[in-house]
Amino acid sequence: MLKFALRNLFRHKSRTALSLAAVVFGVVRVILSGGFIEDVFFQLRENTIHSRLGHLQIYSAGYYEFGRREPFGHMIEQPAQQMAALEKQPHVAAVMQRLQFSGLLNNGRRGEAPVLAEGVEPDKEARLGSAVTLIAGRGLRNDDEFGVLIGEGVARALRLKPGDNTTLLVTTPEGAFNTLDFEVVGVFRTMSQEYDARAVRVSLPAAQDLLGIDTVHSLVVLLDDTDYTDAVLAALKTRLPSGFEVKPWYELAEFYQNAVALYRRQFAVLQIIVVVLVLLSVANSVNMVVHERTGEYGTLRALGDRRGDVFRLIVIENALLGLAGGVTGVVLGSGLALAISSVGIAMPPPPGMNGGYLAEIRVVPAVLAAAFALGVVATVLAALRPAWRATRAPISEALQQNI
Repeated sequence: MLKFALRNLFRHKSRTALSLAAVVFGVVRVILSGGFIEDVFFQLRENTIHSRLGHLQIYSAGYYEFGRREPFGHMIEQPAQQMAALEKQPHVAAVMQRLQFSGLLNNGRRGEAPVLAEGVEPDKEARLGSAVTLIAGRGLRNDDEFGVLIGEGVARALRLKPGDNTTLLVTTPEGAFNTLDFEVVGVFRTMSQEYDARAVRVSLPAAQDLLGIDTVHSLVVLLDDTDYTDAVLAALKTRLPSGFEVKPWYELAEFYQNAVALYRRQFAVLQIIVVVLVLLSVANSVNMVVHERTGEYGTLRALGDRRGDVFRLIVIENALLGLAGGVTGVVLGSGLALAISSVGIAMPPPPGMNGGYLAEIRVVPAVLAAAFALGVVATVLAALRPAWRATRAPISEALQQNI
């Protein structure tokens, strides 16, 4: 039966090519759409990590829950000791300290704005912030004792540019007011408009001097690969001493969670439409081919083949067709995905984000497997009803198709 099915496929070259093209086109379409969706999620994930959050953040116990009400009530004492232990963990690329505080930034021209400031270690932050874009000036350096890096929204609101002087007013943990003059060294942009509208970064020593403390709020951990996040998270939960809590990036990224939930619903509808189109195109092609060969099936039955034999022949032919189309579609789809990715797809800024980006078509094994399976299953399913109808037609009527 298998040999007979193969001979039939090669004997009807034009019909086979037509059905094969429908299967290949459907598989390629699933690979391209699925690869595009995977790239959207990948870029959103990596931009979220490398714009600000890092892979893991470590706090003093209670800070994540009560830190907004008591910002200086849950500080990390002697952070250098914890950093040394963290840097020895597998897959940890860097550990950096951060000190968060709020204040008023004054431009010296009767203009001021509330800001969310961070005391950071500039050189380490530069390694983490691969998704941070400098739109003016330069990045903050370790030797910038009185340099300040401001978000795009802050620069626009206060009309500041690199080289301008500004004053930062804060409230110390004891309740006193303190100010320090800074020079704007650069203006940056991240993926979040909301963050850029209030973000200010200064060196950690300057922030500690301004607040009169020597502690920090958090330790940010950068890994060498995002895939190790959960493994390192589990290891740190067992190895960190009591009095600390650790949070992965996906628990901290509320915007990412909401965006992914929205995109998944939208892309699910898109994928359903693509799958339906694939099924319809393959079914139309297979149905037409089976209908044109009705006379041939009538001849087989007239020569003694049973209905079940003819039915199995049709299904086997289409299963082989689906396998060939699936393999060809996977190869062609992967090639097209790589070619498109080498050029990139210019995308507009997503809602609530700054700047567009270049999308790619990612070649993901799970997507390739799903596309291949869809090609085979769709072809076989599309053949069942035509095969049943062809084997139920009276032999005399079927033979008339040969006239």
